Amino acid sequence: MKFIKATENDIPLIQDLAKRSWENAYAEILSKEQMEYMLNTMYSQEEISNQMKNPDYYYYLIQDDHTGSFEGFLGYEIGYELNTTKLHRIYLVPESKGKGFGKEALLFLNKNISEKGNNRIILNVNKYNSAKKFYESQGYNVYDEGVFDIGNSFFMDDYLMEFIIHK
Repeated sequence: MKFIKATENDIPLIQDLAKRSWENAYAEILSKEQMEYMLNTMYSQEEISNQMKNPDYYYYLIQDDHTGSFEGFLGYEIGYELNTTKLHRIYLVPESKGKGFGKEALLFLNKNISEKGNNRIILNVNKYNSAKKFYESQGYNVYDEGVFDIGNSFFMDDYLMEFIIHK
């Protein structure tokens, strides 16, 4: 497995991976209209490009080094809060789930943020997303919950989770 730092040239690939992942992960959770709205706003060329211009925001592509195929990506922001990194995005295409890519991605993230002096990772996960169990299996805990207005009369109903890196 390889983690390749994404560039603006990779935005179409990130958009495709997000769409493929979301169609599977959120089909039973979000309406088709909300999913399209979120993909069109959160994964627009302009939005991702702006994030990539932020020196504290990183995108990495997850590549299977045996097949060369791209299995997903992660996007995170170092220093989101004091000593805290926000894992904004970690998505895998459906056919790669259960193969260790997610676990390796979180280990990669832990190593990278430790090197930058952060010792806490936070993330939001939809209350009905089975990924919550995966995060818990990796040592993440729910510390709060919230309902967030994302525009266009749509809301995200999430658990807020955290992982503390003990040195």
